Amino acid sequence: MSQANHESVVRDPLILGKKTYHQMTEDICRPIEGKANKYWWVSFIIALTAMIWGLLCLSYTIGTGIGAWGANKTVGWAWDITNFVWWIGIGHAGTLISAILLLFRQRWRMSINRSAEAMTIFAVICAGLFPLFHTGRPWLDYWMVPMANQFGSLWVNFNSPLLWDVFAISTYFSVSLVFWYLGLLPDLATVRDRCVTPTKRFIYGLLSFGWKGTARDWHRFEEVSLVLAGLSTPLVLSVHTIVSFDFATSIVPGWHTTIFPPYFVAGAIFSGFAMVLTLMIIARKVLGLESYITMQHIELMNKIIILTGSIVGVAYLTEFFIAWYSGVKYEAYAFQNRMFGPYWWAYWSMMTCNVISPQLFWFKKIRTSINATFILSIIVNIGMWLERFVIIVTSLHRDFLPSSWVMYSPTYIEVGIFVGTIGLFFTLFLIFSRVFPVIALAELKSILKKTGNQFKKKSVL
Repeated sequence: MSQANHESVVRDPLILGKKTYHQMTEDICRPIEGKANKYWWVSFIIALTAMIWGLLCLSYTIGTGIGAWGANKTVGWAWDITNFVWWIGIGHAGTLISAILLLFRQRWRMSINRSAEAMTIFAVICAGLFPLFHTGRPWLDYWMVPMANQFGSLWVNFNSPLLWDVFAISTYFSVSLVFWYLGLLPDLATVRDRCVTPTKRFIYGLLSFGWKGTARDWHRFEEVSLVLAGLSTPLVLSVHTIVSFDFATSIVPGWHTTIFPPYFVAGAIFSGFAMVLTLMIIARKVLGLESYITMQHIELMNKIIILTGSIVGVAYLTEFFIAWYSGVKYEAYAFQNRMFGPYWWAYWSMMTCNVISPQLFWFKKIRTSINATFILSIIVNIGMWLERFVIIVTSLHRDFLPSSWVMYSPTYIEVGIFVGTIGLFFTLFLIFSRVFPVIALAELKSILKKTGNQFKKKSVL
């Protein structure tokens, strides 16, 4: 008969195979303790090359000024702010998976939350580079620090949404970093106890903060995790809401709309989950984690992509309705220009990637296919980048004065910086996979006897 402490057999197991606690430790610690395989080295060399190319392009930008970019007098925001908003959006899934799903006691988060949290940290680092260098003279950014100085009355404008960005994103980054590192402590202690060399044992001993695994340690760990989850949950909603205010508080047609905050948040979760899927599918294959990142995890994330993709599609239609219903000819022209203007290809590509492609997940055969999920996750990320491009560039390149109308095209320097941030992101993630456990080992052990494959079979006799 069924035992009370087991899950229903209707639910698929979250841990496949006949795993013991020791086997789980061996599987998850293997990428840290063993030598990297050829797939890791190939990926690392490609990512490092891209990062170095980006650094060279960034150095050229610093040396010559942002005139090296394709921005002009009309399109002042282009690839830099497009990339900034895109990277910030990708960083949302980590906090969502970790914080909100923790508060709702969802066990399936435990296999993917560690990598999603790390992804958040790395994505925010990549995002922060663009506003920093967009100022043109980053070595003078200390002028903006609100302190007495010799430059006169140079003070930060606290009414500006651009400053709200600084506070929101720095708070988001700080809380996400603490949340991620706190979850690492039990696993770092496990790696510490398994280290053979004294140097490694000393380093991991410092990183684990003297974790002993006592009842008091676990009690405090769970309390602080819940507190941080409660703090992180409003941040998921607030950060991209404030980023959308950069646009919504202006009077530019195509930007001046109240739908932007929920629309940007849904889009951020949409793109974030797509990037988590991309990373998880690669990680489960390269690191041999098929028993822990199962098809059920992938299917559940695909369902969230269906939901958020549908919300984004409704937001696109709502934008057009508002533009028509407002009776403002400038607003109507902005959206007409998006559909049929010079950048029509970007708009229709965006609609295809973000609205049509996620609906394919309604079919169970596609939703449970590794290859299809991997391809569609990349398509969604491309579509979300195109969405940011469409919002920013198509709204600016034709403003109120036809005499100021101008086309925008990126230079190879801008492309190089963007590719460099992608290289930086994957370089950091690959290093992370070799230094820290990519799966929350201690948390996963806690559900082995409830959701493990062999225990679910034993629960029905």
